[in-house]
Amino acid sequence: MDIESEIPILQLGIRLGAAVLLGLLLGLERELRGKAAGLRTHMLVSLGAASFMVIGMEVLFATATGDPSTRIDPTRVIQGVIGGIGFLGAGSIIRGNGSIEGITTGAGIWTAGSIGLACGFGSLILAAMITGFALVIVVLLGFLERKAVHE
Repeated sequence: MDIESEIPILQLGIRLGAAVLLGLLLGLERELRGKAAGLRTHMLVSLGAASFMVIGMEVLFATATGDPSTRIDPTRVIQGVIGGIGFLGAGSIIRGNGSIEGITTGAGIWTAGSIGLACGFGSLILAAMITGFALVIVVLLGFLERKAVHE
């Protein structure tokens, strides 16, 4: 079954474009702080997650109209993305000299995945809200943490 037959091309472009844009916003903060997982990483994670969600929905649409014995559970797509991104995020956490660094970046990568899944599903308002909350956390709270440390 053709992807165009289920989700219009414009809608696909909007979903994938929103995932890239919102991943960019989250990754920009990490990039400006010189973190290893920055702009491109967050954009790609968000885009990849959106792509997997769209693909999962297409498979669901294709099987729903076909053989009734074939069942696809779209939540398995979500589970797979969560596990895979968790592994990617864990790779950004570095332990050295008795300290742990990269936890916020790892959490940001994981959150970028959720943004991508929401975009892929077509919940662009939800994706924008997740991005907004994530930016408040990394920018505003990061600023407050740095200010408290310097006082």
